[in-house]
Amino acid sequence: MLAIKNNIMSANAARHLGASYDSLAKSVERLSSGLRINSAKDDAAGLAVRELMRADIAVLEQGARNALDGISMLQTFEGAMGTIDESLVRMKQLAEQAATGSYSSAQRLIMDNEFTEMANEIDRIAKGTAFNNNFLLNSAGATVAIQFGAASSDKIDVTGSDLTTSALSLSTSSINTVGAANSALATLSTAITTKDTERAKFGYKMNRLESTISVINNQAENLLAAESRISDVDVATEMAQMTRTQVLSQAGVAMLAQANSMPQMALSLLR
Repeated sequence: MLAIKNNIMSANAARHLGASYDSLAKSVERLSSGLRINSAKDDAAGLAVRELMRADIAVLEQGARNALDGISMLQTFEGAMGTIDESLVRMKQLAEQAATGSYSSAQRLIMDNEFTEMANEIDRIAKGTAFNNNFLLNSAGATVAIQFGAASSDKIDVTGSDLTTSALSLSTSSINTVGAANSALATLSTAITTKDTERAKFGYKMNRLESTISVINNQAENLLAAESRISDVDVATEMAQMTRTQVLSQAGVAMLAQANSMPQMALSLLR
């Protein structure tokens, strides 16, 4: 019906053009953000799943960093143990030197002075080595928990070691006589064995943490891939949809212009 009061064709064309424009705007938003889900209205269930996955990924990534920090801590203490090892070896060398009868008492006193300085240095290292105010070389009861997951069981406990001279039975050792030097040799052998056991313990923990990091990184990668499949836009599909919508929008604009000219035809009959 040809009418001038209501232009039904124009309203219909405008409605379709509006829908095409909204679809075009959504495609532009998705392609510019790289995300299929930009708000809850795009996919409410998908958004909820994505946010839970993002939280899990964030926890895993932080857990990997925690494990790396734990390795750094253990490397700090293990490096200090290396220096203690050098001091113990030097002390045993001095004890062996003092145990022979070819040296005088005065010469043994010089050796004993160096022996004492080495023992004092071991004490200083054991009591002074720290990582973020954690001291693990002067107390066998100290424990640091390396957390790498959300569960309370997702952790590795690192127990401290007591490598002070008193714990190694070196605080009263001396090499100022042949007998004392021979006694010190036996004590130092035990101290070196104790130190090696404690140093190896830190090495086991570092290896375990490295394995943990490998597993965590694998889990995070798989979760990230799953989150991407839910959240990220398929650029090829979205570009095809955008091209289709652009054609519809152009056609809608052309048809709206035609529909708006229809009342002019009716007016021509009134002249």
